[in-house]
Amino acid sequence: MKNYLDAIYDVTVVYQGKDNKGEREESPSMTEFLCKECPTIHIHIARIDKKDVPEEQEYMRRWLHERFEIKDKLLIEFFDSPDPERRNKFPGKCVHSKLSLKKTLPSLLILSGLTAGMLTTEAGRKLYVNTWLYGTLLGCLWVTIRA
Repeated sequence: MKNYLDAIYDVTVVYQGKDNKGEREESPSMTEFLCKECPTIHIHIARIDKKDVPEEQEYMRRWLHERFEIKDKLLIEFFDSPDPERRNKFPGKCVHSKLSLKKTLPSLLILSGLTAGMLTTEAGRKLYVNTWLYGTLLGCLWVTIRA
């Protein structure tokens, strides 16, 4: 795939939260996250240039193992750092991103309005079901052909 990529992004996601005993809780489901049972996530992104990725199978296996060792060190530092200033933070630049109601409400209203409008008519319901059904089949076919 090197011909199609110029880099690989190594992403590590941490869901904030610990129980009373100081042990990490299980990661929330998407529903729990969206319902704000886990209001904060921390994301660490590392860009790896394609020239830094080995091509031979054995070297690739070792490189992947090393990437996971780096992730383990990141997580240990994140959760168990002796320095309280570094705990619950990834190294590097920190960007706080709040998702406000002002940013999400317009798209929610437009999508809800279009969906409700489509589902109130028979032609709209047929279009909705056919798009869902044939879109899924065509998507699977496309992925199979491209693989």
